[in-house]
Amino acid sequence: MDKRTICLRCVPDFRSLLIVMHLTMLFLLPAQPAWSDSDGDSYVLRQVVQEAHALFSGITEGANADYIPELSRVPSELFGLALITVDGRVFTAGDADYEFSIQSVSKPFTAALVLQEFDNPAVIVEKVGVEPTGLPFNSILAMELHPARSVNPLVNAGAIATVSLVPAENNAKRFLKIKQFFEALAMRELNVITEVYRSEAATNQSNRAIAHLLKKYGRIYADPEETLDVYTRQCALGVSARSLAMMGATLANDGINPVNKQKILEGRHIPRILAIMQTAGFYDESGQWSYNVGLPAKTGVGGGIVAVAPGRMAIAAFSPRLNRSGNSIRAMRAIEYVSRRLALGLFQPLREKGIRR
Repeated sequence: MDKRTICLRCVPDFRSLLIVMHLTMLFLLPAQPAWSDSDGDSYVLRQVVQEAHALFSGITEGANADYIPELSRVPSELFGLALITVDGRVFTAGDADYEFSIQSVSKPFTAALVLQEFDNPAVIVEKVGVEPTGLPFNSILAMELHPARSVNPLVNAGAIATVSLVPAENNAKRFLKIKQFFEALAMRELNVITEVYRSEAATNQSNRAIAHLLKKYGRIYADPEETLDVYTRQCALGVSARSLAMMGATLANDGINPVNKQKILEGRHIPRILAIMQTAGFYDESGQWSYNVGLPAKTGVGGGIVAVAPGRMAIAAFSPRLNRSGNSIRAMRAIEYVSRRLALGLFQPLREKGIRR
């Protein structure tokens, strides 16, 4: 028998068959080359998305976040996947339209808004920071260890500081500006999931301590309590895997929404946002993600992840079961699978991407 042949009689059940298919496609099949908008390429993208969803839908590892009580109530078996290309093609599988709270996936987009508003890359470096911590996303210890205190926009301290930088006359207008920017990226209306907001606001003592420590160190630029409320509302905005993929695809497409072609963000700011996502998007697992996948990405404890392949596409996935670092296990594995099958990683050899020098 040829080594590439799968003997179906040797596979005891359907789940085992999927695992065999997964290993075969990862290690035996060649990576897909660069593509155009042809029907053949659309077939490949659709097939890869469906494969990824089928392969990882049976995972039962991990658990919902429970430090925000409302998140523990989200059905654990939900799993959605979406891929949107820079020319506006959309491919989905599973629960891609289920609405969940964006949580920390919101952070790079608020940082992008701040860069857009100030039109100065130094604002993030000087007033927040850009270094990874190697510590959990809500670490107060990181504030004491790092001279910048707020550290970077993708941990809680830096994200709260970033929210405070959004220019606005008051708390309500600051949140509205953030919400409208996210809506333009997602190309749909986004609303706060009230139950999540209330649950988070009632249990955010750690973030309240962070906000006041930022005040002590001069690293927050609006009232701490008002800023914390805006930040909490931002994290409670409802999104889906499809809308996260649209937001990511806008970053991949030089700040232009790939479907309605509206210019949302100046392209000169995007490399800096993607750089922070690459180094800090997975918190203390960022190095491992970069090593294994090589795509800028951002996770959230609501179960969402978005990954960006610049100039090509974005992939977003949602599933509530998290690992110990607060990252969705199904979503991570599905995005890694798609990235490998399509040779999306930034560090892939050019020959594997179908690129000629």
